[in-house]
Parts: sequence; C-alpha cells; structure tokens
Amino acid sequence: MNAEPSTATSTGTSPGTSTDRRDPAGAPARTHQWRGVIEEYRALLDIPAGTPAITLREGGTPLVHSEWLSGLTDAEVWLKVEGDNPTGSFKDRGMTAAISVARHQGAEAVVCASTGNTSASMAAYAAKARLKPLVLVPEGKIAAGKMAQAIMHGARVIMVRGNFDDCLRLAKGLAEEYPVALVNSVNPVRLEGQKTAAFEIVDFLGDAPDFHLLPVGNAGNIAAYWLGYRQYADLGLASRRPVMRGFQAAGASPLVTGEPFPDPETKATAIRIGNPASWHLAVAARDESGGRFAAVSDEQILEAQRALASHDGVFVEPASAAGVAGMLAELEAGESYAGSSVVVTVTGHGLKDTVTALEGFASGGGSIVDTVVDAEVAAAARAAGLD
Repeated sequence: MNAEPSTATSTGTSPGTSTDRRDPAGAPARTHQWRGVIEEYRALLDIPAGTPAITLREGGTPLVHSEWLSGLTDAEVWLKVEGDNPTGSFKDRGMTAAISVARHQGAEAVVCASTGNTSASMAAYAAKARLKPLVLVPEGKIAAGKMAQAIMHGARVIMVRGNFDDCLRLAKGLAEEYPVALVNSVNPVRLEGQKTAAFEIVDFLGDAPDFHLLPVGNAGNIAAYWLGYRQYADLGLASRRPVMRGFQAAGASPLVTGEPFPDPETKATAIRIGNPASWHLAVAARDESGGRFAAVSDEQILEAQRALASHDGVFVEPASAAGVAGMLAELEAGESYAGSSVVVTVTGHGLKDTVTALEGFASGGGSIVDTVVDAEVAAAARAAGLD
C-alpha cells in the first residue's frame, strides 16, 4: 500500500505553535503514530513495488532549535538529531530500505564494511528480517558501544588488518562471489532511505533551509540529503535547495584535499575513511548546491561535542559534532550566517563512544568527579557552591 508523504509533526502546525488536541466534546484527539520512513514516504522512494517494510520505526527524529548557535550566528539554527533513531544513528534510515529490499529479493545473508554505526544498524535490521549479518571492521578501530550493538544483534564480526577501505573492498568481493547482499551506501537503496531526512526537515520547517551542514565520512549522507532536497524542490514541495557544506576530520579529509588518504586517522572514528565510496555523488552535491568541504581538527571536534552537550543538551558521538565544529570555525574566520536558516545534522548518539567523550573532556581540563564529600547536607552544599 502506498502512503502519502506525512509531516514529521502530527499537528500540521508551524514550529513554535501549539494546538489544543481536543475535539468539541472534550475528548483527546488521536495523534499520528510514526510508521517508519518507508511507510511514511513510500510513494517517493525508488524501491520495488510491494516491498514489505522491515522497520524499527526509524526516522521522525527531532529538529531541535539551537538557541546557542542561533545566538552566535544571528541566524535560525536547527539540529537534526539523528541519534534518536532506533540504533542511535542516521544509518537506520538507509538500512530499513536496504534490508527490506534484500529480504524481498530473497537474500539469506547481508554484508557490510563498517567503522561502527553501519554494523550496529545492519545487525539490528538483519535480526528483524531473520537474515544472517556479516560485518567487516578495521582491527582495533571501532568504538566499544557500536561493537556491543553488532554482537548483541547476532552479527558475525570479522576484524580486518587494514582500514575501512580494505573492509569495503572485501565486502564487495563477498557480495560478488557469494550469495550475500551488500548493504553499504554503495547500494543505491541505502540513499533512498537516507534522503527521507531532507523530507522531514522541509515538512517541519515549511521549506528547505538556506544552508545544511553535516559531517562527511563515506559521503553517502550528504549525497542522500541532496537527493531528497532536489526531489522535494522538483515536486514543488520546497521553494529552494540549501547550500550543502560538509566537514571532515583533518586526518581523514580526502574530499578537502582531493586525494585519498591511505592511512586515515582521527578520534572521530565514524568518519575515519580515506577514500569515500560516494565521492562523486558528494562532489556533485557540493557543486550543484554552491557548497564546499572543509576540514576540522580533532580538538575542534571534541570541543564542539562538549559545547553542544553543555549548551543545547544534545549529546553526540565525536564524528557527529564535525558539522558544529565546522560552523564554529567558519564564524571564527569571519563567515556570516546572519539572517539565514541553517540545519546542522548530528548523526549519532553520544553513548556510542563514551570513552572518547570522557577522554576529550579530561583533555579539555574538565574533571569527571568534581569532589568527594561526606554524606552530609552541609558538605554537599559547600561542594556545590551553595554556601
């Protein structure tokens, strides 16, 4: 059954407005329950007709207004908080589509290369679909939280002596030579699912933003957002397309330098990729939107992660803060966003990698435990600065 596109807000009102959800008799009105990105946007997705949705009710994630960044920029800045997806990252949008199609076409096993989030998402959706998940990860370069997710969902995890690019090469080889479906973002169905985030943004704001900033690793996400914005504009559902700006970690910034990184290195493990699979699509998104790529240091990324959590209450994993770090770096360099609307995608939840978060907090001069006191109210008050 095809479903008409549905807005991310069940009231149909503009951001910042409120509606009394009661009918004239005083009974609470029924609200729309989010069904997952396939059923919400099936009519706009290029997937085989009749594909049953394998879903964990992904998508419908919050667009949170950032008073902090809005104040710094004199703009209206919104955060697309993708860590609120079922497995804690934006990968779920693409994985519901890829796994649904793989299952519909008769696959019995699926394979992916991953720096963490893809493996967690694939394993969860494969479990839901009763498919065997095979995961190739770089040895010693995956956050423990993500590894735990993949293992608990039943993935067969294979560590490779090499980097992500080596893992992806092996995953492609397995898919070519054995009866398994490849579900990395080189699979175009992944981008069909991921583009729905752009739909949700326009549905909520009433139009596309002037600028969209986001982290870039394997580059599928910036390509997917651009695909979604273009589609909505072509359908007359948006009056404009945003300028796309992607930010990479300095130690893994091939789109900035124009050359692959044979040995990418960054604490932002989710974007530790030296030769993005969606390189050409990302460059097209940049060029067609009048955007750009830029690099930020690990120190800038970790500082942005801390600032975002302390100012806006949004805790993201390090890589997810690259877009915020990029905006802060641009402001420091004299860039202006004044008077514009801006969306910054934060891609994964902070609980994905608490070790790096705490290391970054400590390196920034913070103390995890401020003080230890006796079990007395007066002592606690003194420690809290209440006396």
